[in-house]
Amino acid sequence: MSTSKQLLTSVQVARFVAQGFLRLDGVVPQEINERAVATLTEGIPDVPYGTPLGKAFAQNTFVHELLALPVIAGAVESLVGPEPTVDHHAVHVREPHEGQAQPLHGDAIIDVRPDAFDIQLMYYPHEVTTEMGGTLSVPGSHLRRINETDVGRVQNLRGQTRLTCPAGTVVLVHHGIWHGGRRNDTARRRHMYKLRLNPTVPQVRLWDTSDLHDPAVTAELNTYFPWYEQATARLEIYNRVLLWRALTGDHSFDIDYWVTRVSNRPTLGSHS
Repeated sequence: MSTSKQLLTSVQVARFVAQGFLRLDGVVPQEINERAVATLTEGIPDVPYGTPLGKAFAQNTFVHELLALPVIAGAVESLVGPEPTVDHHAVHVREPHEGQAQPLHGDAIIDVRPDAFDIQLMYYPHEVTTEMGGTLSVPGSHLRRINETDVGRVQNLRGQTRLTCPAGTVVLVHHGIWHGGRRNDTARRRHMYKLRLNPTVPQVRLWDTSDLHDPAVTAELNTYFPWYEQATARLEIYNRVLLWRALTGDHSFDIDYWVTRVSNRPTLGSHS
């Protein structure tokens, strides 16, 4: 197995910008999965806010081994850079026959950064079936700013996804994604480990950009989702273009001139 980091492609990063998450199904070896379940059952110690990721976890921990996997290390570096810091981490457990679900929400307070984002790594060390209450998320919701449980009264949205996955799956999500843990209707506890990371470098062209001009990049960024309103959906595309410009440093990039047409500000004397 290669030990070098496997950076994301431009198409994958564009998919993340459009959808707000990126799935890596079954990428963690079973040995790490088994250690993780045992550790998460016992609980994990806190990591102080702002701790450099490279110093946050001892080498004999499952988290260190998880983050050292080339596919995980490469994806993390592609999104938040080579030296992110830990915001926080937590163990999320859905108890057997719990009888209730977590309301739809976005994490933390309103975050208005248009040119930067944190990622949350969500790791599922065992298989998650529909009956186990997988994490529900709303694709394309991450750039529509809300404050925590402001959308908690919403029960369902067209196009929402309810995660089912094999053991060893990692989902990297934009910090603004609308999500919530579903009810566990089985006799088995469901574990999920979450790690939020903050960038410490400008998030510009951190991935493998060899396919930067692939038409599939624009196709990903132009994706519409079923819950979008007809008019407001255009604002979602607009905000994606702004983020893509920030991530690539290409301030001429656009989709159907959504940003270009509203950025036109001729100055006095421009025709003299």
